[in-house]
Amino acid sequence: MSADYFKTIIVPMLQGAETTILLFLIAIAVSIPLGFLLTLAVRSKFKPLSLLCQGYIHLMRGTPLLLQLLFICFGLPLIPGIGQYLVLDRFVAAALGFTLNYAAYFAEIFRGGLLAIDKGQYEASKVLGLSRWQTTRKIILPQMFRIALPAVANESVTLVKDTALLYAVAVPELLHFAETAVNRDFTIMPFFYAGVIYLIITFVLSMFFRWLERRFKFE
Repeated sequence: MSADYFKTIIVPMLQGAETTILLFLIAIAVSIPLGFLLTLAVRSKFKPLSLLCQGYIHLMRGTPLLLQLLFICFGLPLIPGIGQYLVLDRFVAAALGFTLNYAAYFAEIFRGGLLAIDKGQYEASKVLGLSRWQTTRKIILPQMFRIALPAVANESVTLVKDTALLYAVAVPELLHFAETAVNRDFTIMPFFYAGVIYLIITFVLSMFFRWLERRFKFE
């Protein structure tokens, strides 16, 4: 394989990788805080809010991400009366779908982190005279995030790989350019290069989370 041919296929794939990384950054930056808010809402004593958020989490986790992306991209515009106002740019629609879906998963991760904290921590805080807000901010949340971090790291790596679903809603990302090259040149090498790029991205992400784990004294 000549260097010129390699360049002709790798440059578009790297451009597609930029879209992949951008979507990942947007989804992770919004879904983690949203997931935490959902966790708090589920634990709320206001039952209607708690039940509504539980239903949302069940819906998002119980249906395929691909179906959700297709609904947001192609289903919303078909809603009678308001559909014309719900036509979104494909990338924006995909980012919205990923964010809403992964927020539900992160909410469950954070809920598990909270459940893993010994109830004695709350009792000890009362003995020390800490307010509920002080207890939550200084004792509960730091422990919850340390407990949840490995699961958050695993879910984040899964998010990178799930960005390949952008291909199904016509957003030109890494896999799109790889398949275009395969169909055009009748060679499987673009798929190999795409796999290598995904591995590099997930490796860097894994190293980042390992650094966070060491920083929070997991190791």
